[in-house]
Amino acid sequence: MAAVGSGVAMRALSWAYLAVAYAFVFLPVVVLVAFSFQDGRLPVPPFQGFTLRWYGRVLGERDLMEALVNSALVAAISSLFALILGFLAAHALARVRLPGSVLMRGVLIAPMTVSYLIIALGLLTLFNQAGVRLSLWTAGVGHVVINLPLCFAITYAAMGDHQKNAERAARDLGAPEWKVLLLVSAPMLAAPLAAAFFLSVTFSWDEFIIAFLLTRFDVTLPVEIWSMLRSGISPATNAVGSLVFLVSVTLVVLLEVFVFRRAK
Repeated sequence: MAAVGSGVAMRALSWAYLAVAYAFVFLPVVVLVAFSFQDGRLPVPPFQGFTLRWYGRVLGERDLMEALVNSALVAAISSLFALILGFLAAHALARVRLPGSVLMRGVLIAPMTVSYLIIALGLLTLFNQAGVRLSLWTAGVGHVVINLPLCFAITYAAMGDHQKNAERAARDLGAPEWKVLLLVSAPMLAAPLAAAFFLSVTFSWDEFIIAFLLTRFDVTLPVEIWSMLRSGISPATNAVGSLVFLVSVTLVVLLEVFVFRRAK
């Protein structure tokens, strides 16, 4: 009886711990979303009624919609470049024995340990010295820098001997190297490549510091939200935050359903 009681207590403790952990992570988001429907001028208690007018106002703002499109373009294009560069680097270092390959892998992954602020300041100095005008393209370069190590690490970890044998067989049959990469290696790594791409899109979509320092007139959505916050908080900013959260969650759910579940 004592053992049964101990087991029940442990399960109850586990569920309680899980509930506290979820509450700690998601309670701020729940509050953000709840007060985006506030029928008042401030997103603070007490709740004064339900309305969708803040969403209508946000979706009707031209600057905000342009920033949203800019964010989507920067996230998609920079993630694609990061994925291609990361895949090629991972394939080269996994398949070819090079002197100092361990050091090369370390250098490629190193930006993951560096603050976004340091990376942004370094790129800002570089672009200024080179006379490059700040734009969405320079922000995209910054996002490639922060996402390339992620794409490299995921792709490199997924490479195994069974892919190496298939690539060797394709070469023996006369396939040129670019066909081996495009028609053999990439399809066999479809799941990790998709995971790397979607994670990169998610990180780029939410990124603020690099986008803030490396853009001027055309800005991304996080920078536009920051501009809105400078004039004070309102349920409209909560509505924007809720939409951003919805997009991020949708990407993660699609990643789980169409990539991770198929890979199991």
